Amino acid sequence: MNRLLILGTALAALLAAPALAEQPNKLLNASYDVARELFAAENEAFIKQNPGVTIDQSHAGTSKQARAIVEGLEADVVTFNQVTDIDFLVKQGFVSKDWQKNFPNAASPFYSFPSFLVRAGNPKKIKDWNDLARDDVKVVFPNPKTSGNARYTYLAATAYAKEAFGGDEKKVEAFVKKIFDNVPVFDTGGRAATTTFVERQIGDVLITFEAETRGIAKQYGTDKVESVIPSVSLLAEFPVAVVDKVAKKHGTEELAKKYLSFLYSEEGQRVAAQFGHRVQDPKVKAEFAADFPAVRLVKVEDVFGGWDKVQKDHFASGAVLDQLYGNR
Repeated sequence: MNRLLILGTALAALLAAPALAEQPNKLLNASYDVARELFAAENEAFIKQNPGVTIDQSHAGTSKQARAIVEGLEADVVTFNQVTDIDFLVKQGFVSKDWQKNFPNAASPFYSFPSFLVRAGNPKKIKDWNDLARDDVKVVFPNPKTSGNARYTYLAATAYAKEAFGGDEKKVEAFVKKIFDNVPVFDTGGRAATTTFVERQIGDVLITFEAETRGIAKQYGTDKVESVIPSVSLLAEFPVAVVDKVAKKHGTEELAKKYLSFLYSEEGQRVAAQFGHRVQDPKVKAEFAADFPAVRLVKVEDVFGGWDKVQKDHFASGAVLDQLYGNR
């Protein structure tokens, strides 16, 4: 009897082993182009708390990433830099319609804004958006057709011009078009634009997220580049979502939720702040307050009427962006 009991227990353990081994422990995070270092650090911190988990990364312009997921990139989660690209995944049936209710702060764990990076000493004396339209200034930022980073730059410049020209749309469009004319090369993503500016030494000013300007200055040294914060910029939130269709297929739904929730934890927020992102957690925000100077930020909702209206008026085929960008 005892022998049968032992054999039965051993058999039960043997049958349970494959089930345990098959527990999902791997995620693919599709993210925006300039977030490589940030998520390398976030992933390391998450894995320390969850041994045995693997987080793989994919980085590119978020519009390109969204299309890649629809075409077969099996990302379990997305950590994007604009809402419209997640909404695109909603329309394609990959993300739930109520995705912004699944995590705090409308599913945005941290934020930034378009800011400037200039050569050391700021030889062209670039201080604000109006300087980008000067004839003697060459501006570097990626293609707004493929990069969420660049779309924020386009919207921030437009928001500035709306204030500067009292809402005169012809003057606003002429201003933005002049900035486009001052761009010597449009790379497909933010990181390539950084390489163009810093390593290829093209351009007088790089426009990218404040978080990226801080990282570049730290990496290359203030003897080569320095940050300039404009008088006003556009709030850039970084939305996150579980790619429900893929996560359900992989059985990673719970792990995906746990991973994205970690970005809101004190540890996850501290990592984000260390990499130049402005965070929501009050304790971490206070801890890094000295690193982040005050800046006036306007919102897409207030200036443009929301992301749906932006998509229709500016980013849809044949809309304002197409008209101003042309065949570059």
